[in-house]
Amino acid sequence: MTQTRAGFTKAQLLEFYRQMLLIRRFEERAAEMYTRGKVRGFLHLYIGEEAIAVGTMAALDPADYIVTHYRDHGHALARGIPSKSIMAELFGKVTGTSRGKGGSMHIYDVSKNFMGGYAIVGGQMPIAAGLALSARYKNENRIAVVFFGDGALNEGEFHETLNLASLWKLPVLFYLENNLYGMGDTIDNTYAGGRDVSRAATHYRIPARQVDGMNVQEVYGAVRDVTASIRKGNGPFFLEALTYRFRGHSMADPANYRSKEELASWMKRDPVPTLRIQLLDMAVPKAELEAIEQGVEQEINEAVDFADKSADPDPSDLYRDIEADSVSATHS
Repeated sequence: MTQTRAGFTKAQLLEFYRQMLLIRRFEERAAEMYTRGKVRGFLHLYIGEEAIAVGTMAALDPADYIVTHYRDHGHALARGIPSKSIMAELFGKVTGTSRGKGGSMHIYDVSKNFMGGYAIVGGQMPIAAGLALSARYKNENRIAVVFFGDGALNEGEFHETLNLASLWKLPVLFYLENNLYGMGDTIDNTYAGGRDVSRAATHYRIPARQVDGMNVQEVYGAVRDVTASIRKGNGPFFLEALTYRFRGHSMADPANYRSKEELASWMKRDPVPTLRIQLLDMAVPKAELEAIEQGVEQEINEAVDFADKSADPDPSDLYRDIEADSVSATHS
């Protein structure tokens, strides 16, 4: 197999590009559907952070657990959850990943070991520790990867989970997507530890590393390296990906608290067009990239059409999936 840029094959880089573009176009259409009233509630977009999801999922094993936050569409798509099912979940349709009950912030697919997005800031972290403890108890060669934003640094669950994970040497990758803003304020105004957030991990004797979250190749390499260490029984690792969300915290946020100059400087590092330029520099035919782009557009159009035509949940579904199958119960 012919090697290309920095040890990656052309096929690998093309797949990275396809997946990042798929996330970008999915999020753009989701925003459009939100403004048309097809998507209700909150909608948090992943635009700008695609390299993290794509590079990370490519470096993980299928058996590894994924636990994430409410900006979860990109992680789900990169994990291989069908775009039709995710879009249908956003629409609240019965064909969605959680039969329309979860919505945007709670994408879930146990067949992919994608154990959900969580709306409570930091609330996903103890869940990841529990999954990692289960894997170690059962001598399974799998790890738990938990994504969180910089806003979670100030939550009690963050410190409690890092403490237990270190004490018990749990196979957890603590994955900070540091986009510099927790809702409407910069990390400089919300986190007393400053921008050197890795010190929070080293206090609990957890090794830490930074990676350029706008570079999909660097993300892949970093995740491959740190997960190899975790799998050897060395305990948890803390990975900080430096990134930037190009849209507001949610669709309800115009992001007036940051300057146009700051946004423009980060958009120059946009991972999607950056990789496209790299591929063209590698003499990949433009027609080949255009074919990928047309395929992505077709997939997103089909996802929207599928979601729009899918049925709403039946009112009786209110009483489904609220108890474990092993628990017998009656409903009045």
